[in-house]
Amino acid sequence: MPEFELTASPSPEELAAITDALSAFNAGDVGPSDRRPLAVLIRDTDGKVTGGLSGFTAWGWLFTQMLYIPDTLRGTGLAGKLLAKAEEEAKARGCHGAWIDTFSPQALSAYLRQGYEVFGELEDFPEGRTRSFLRKTL
Repeated sequence: MPEFELTASPSPEELAAITDALSAFNAGDVGPSDRRPLAVLIRDTDGKVTGGLSGFTAWGWLFTQMLYIPDTLRGTGLAGKLLAKAEEEAKARGCHGAWIDTFSPQALSAYLRQGYEVFGELEDFPEGRTRSFLRKTL
């Protein structure tokens, strides 16, 4: 019988055991993911990264994990420009769709303006907000 250990501090090797096993299972089940990182960076005049977009492409989809615009640059259309650059690269990689999630009303509006549509929501995630899941055909 297996033993269970609950931990709030798993080692990188312990997490890799789960990730590697699941990746191998998925590759056998639906084929290789061709997962590749993707980032669009915002740099200041000194070359320091101050924001941007990070995510990955896999199984023909772009997933934007994080998108951050510095306070001083918000409201200038940069979110749309970052998404457009990431989507362009995703299409070059053969992707047919993109997805992203947010609980920020401002980010939700920006994503909707870029042609994303809501396909699911979780209310009170976090409390008092709604987490929206969005997709876009590329």
